[in-house]
Amino acid sequence: MKNLANMLREAQKLQERMNELQAKLAALEVEGQAGGGLVRVVLSGKGDLRKVAIDRTLVDPDEVEVLEDLIVAAFADARRRLEARLQEEMGRITGGLPLPPGFKLPF
Repeated sequence: MKNLANMLREAQKLQERMNELQAKLAALEVEGQAGGGLVRVVLSGKGDLRKVAIDRTLVDPDEVEVLEDLIVAAFADARRRLEARLQEEMGRITGGLPLPPGFKLPF
């Protein structure tokens, strides 16, 4: 029974750390770039798009497709950075606890 009590205590500590991580994610912002920084997007820790910044030199009615592609690329860059940051934070929280592939916490 001592093992069960220890497991429950560890689970409770993990839950507390997960709650802290969720609060930290609410305030987290990650920037992605494309076109050498001419297009920048900012995502929240939850992956919501918060800001788009486009250099004025890219605003050309005849080149809309290029601008659209750069926005998509900047978003993808921000998403990759966010995922890496989340994995890093989760590694700290779980203390290296091996989780099955594809198992995502806290989402």
